[in-house]
This record gives sequence, structure tokens and C-alpha cells, in this order.
Amino acid sequence: MAKKINTMNKLIIAAGTGFLGQVLIHHFRDKFEEIVILTRGKSNTIDGIKYVNWNARTFTGWEKELENASVLINLAGKSVDCRYTKKNKKEILWSRIESTKILNKAVLNCKNPPKHWLNSSTATIYRFSLDKQMDEVDGEIGNDFSINVALSWEKAFFKTETPKTLKTALRTSIVLGKNGGAFVPLKTLAKIGFGGKQGNGNQFVSWIHEEDFANAVDFIIEKEMTGVINVVSPTPIRNVDFMEKLRKAVGFPFGIPLSKFFLEIGSFIIRTETELVLKSRNVIPKRLWENGFQFKFGDIDEAFKNLLR
Repeated sequence: MAKKINTMNKLIIAAGTGFLGQVLIHHFRDKFEEIVILTRGKSNTIDGIKYVNWNARTFTGWEKELENASVLINLAGKSVDCRYTKKNKKEILWSRIESTKILNKAVLNCKNPPKHWLNSSTATIYRFSLDKQMDEVDGEIGNDFSINVALSWEKAFFKTETPKTLKTALRTSIVLGKNGGAFVPLKTLAKIGFGGKQGNGNQFVSWIHEEDFANAVDFIIEKEMTGVINVVSPTPIRNVDFMEKLRKAVGFPFGIPLSKFFLEIGSFIIRTETELVLKSRNVIPKRLWENGFQFKFGDIDEAFKNLLR
């Protein structure tokens, strides 16, 4: 969406080998002269993209890559798609805190640090809400494990001042993509007849199409927007309606509903948590709206149509 600017010479994506990293690489590869991915894998150059090993905790040479970068995007953090055991909870928290802290140190050590740093956060930072849409100004923060992780994450990001580097926290919702994220298993469920409501179905789903996610990140960079930004579609939708529209999109005539009881059994078997589908995330993109961002897929029917093409 944003046009290429001459100063956009180098993009660094920390932990960019996953689903969202690939979405951003695809979007930005023609907008930057150089893209560097910080990865726990081996250092290499593949298809014009430079991969540099890091452990997200200590300096091992990767930090030199931040010199003269235009943009740094940090996606690091253990996936929340797991059982919330004591060990996993610790890893979920500290993988976010440690990577953010070491990047803060790296940025401060640069002679010419990245001009803009965008750090992952989550729309889950807001409380369970059936009654109120949450924006960046009036949104109400809750109090549970996931919310407290998000709060600690943003605190670690913002508390270190970086005078030469703009900072933005991306409070991102569920990103729907053709080849990754939550859409793939949901599509499979719908195709085999389990595409009914989950729980009582009243909970809101805040979502965003992968193209709008990448375009929003691009827009934020172009407009030099800082602080916290909700990266979500303008239309949260109740779970029962989300699943009904998905069934229609995949062409399956019915969907067996999954009660909370069966979701608890299923989540235990596949080693995840029911919170991922039962929490009501009722979040809207007030700051993107106010700054003039145009969504390509603001309607869930159009999003599904595109993703299933």
C-alpha cells in the first residue's frame, strides 16, 4: 500500500521464518533493498533473503545487522497454541520479554539504529467482552495469564527509551491466511462437518486477512505511527456467525457444534487451550481508521472467498 521510499534500504524481521514472517517477506521484498531475517536456524542466504542466526537472548554477532536499518519488526515469542503448563507459561512469557530486552540493548548500541521498530503484541490484551468494542483509547484491559503476558511484553518494549528509533506495538488479532495461522485448521473442521459454533457461539472473533495485516504494517511505517495500534479488521463477528459463513464458503451443508466440554477434551488431545476459541475478542482498529487506512478485506465473506480461491 505504501510506496517505496529511497531511505527504505534494509528491513530486519526478528523470528521471521513463521507464518507472519513469510506474509511480511512476500509483501516487502520489492519495497526494501535488503531483507534480513533473524532466526534460530543456520545463517544462510536463500532466494535473495539473508538469514542470520540468533538465540534471542544474547549478542552473538547478529546485532551488527541492525546498523543502518530502516525498519525492525520483532515477531519473536513461543506460540500460545499449546497447553498452559507451568513450563509452557514460563516460556511464553520469557521468550517475549528476553527477545524484546535484547533488541532494546542492540538498538541502543547502534551508531545508526533502525528508524522504526514495530514489536508484536496482541489484541488479547483487552478483557473478555460481549458488550463493548475495544479500541486503543477506551479499551479495557483485563487480568488473566494471556493479558498479563501482553502487558509485560509491552512494558519491556516501551520502558527503554530509544531516542533515535520510533516504537510501535502491534496489537494483532487472529490473522487469516491461505497457508498458515488459524484459518487452515478451521477450514479443515468445516470441511469434515465440525464447522458448528464453538462453546455457546456468542463470543466475538477479531480477525484480519493476511493481506490487510501486511498492508497495515506498511501503512504504519509510511505514516510513522507510534504507540499501540490495533491491527484488526473493522468487523468483529460472533463465533456462531463466523463458523456459519465459513461452512457456506467451503460448501458444507451443516456443522456439528462443539460444546465447551468437547472442546476441553479436544484441546487436551491436541495439546492446546480452549481460550484460543472461547475468549470474546471484540476489538476495533480506531487508530488505523482515524489515519485513513483502507481495508481490502473488511468483510468476512470477501475474506473467505479470497482465501479459498
